[in-house]
Amino acid sequence: MRTPSPRTIFLIATTAVSTCASAHIGNDSGVHHSFLDGLQHPLTGLDHLAAMVAVGLWSAMAARRVWLAPIAFAGMLLVGALLGLAGIALPAVEPMIAASLLVLGLLVATQAQLPAVLGAAIVGGFAVFHGVAHGTELAGSGWSPLVGMVVATVGLHLAGVGIGLALRSHSVWWPRAVGGLVTLLGGAFLLQII
Repeated sequence: MRTPSPRTIFLIATTAVSTCASAHIGNDSGVHHSFLDGLQHPLTGLDHLAAMVAVGLWSAMAARRVWLAPIAFAGMLLVGALLGLAGIALPAVEPMIAASLLVLGLLVATQAQLPAVLGAAIVGGFAVFHGVAHGTELAGSGWSPLVGMVVATVGLHLAGVGIGLALRSHSVWWPRAVGGLVTLLGGAFLLQII
């Protein structure tokens, strides 16, 4: 199988960025009543999808404790969702979600090795904002969609870990390309907000 050139990867990235979907307030019907609705909710926004997969990727490629950052993200996502469900708003939710993609993309691209607690704190902090965005949309729907959302999040982290483990043994350029795509996506979302 032929490895795509950096130019091809860049062109794919710019195409993906121009068709970004967001899973945030006002971007869907707001009706989430079942477990399946919650399960698909993180999959409907490219920003959440990319962040959750990137956490798994980075953990697999650079962390000594592969499980710690994904667990921190999932746990703090739940905390944020509960805040959103309770009607508690945080300032700058959208810019923080965009910033999470920038930071996570750079962590993946550089395969930065951080102390385990610092890495978990960084991803956990960003996860609160992702959770608030989801929780606000799931408000009034009960626990079922919330459980579905957490299950989908864990699944996306596992997918990221699997991809990360596969990329770790291949070319050093693949992690850089994937991290670059996530960073570009974060920059595109930030530009949409401004």
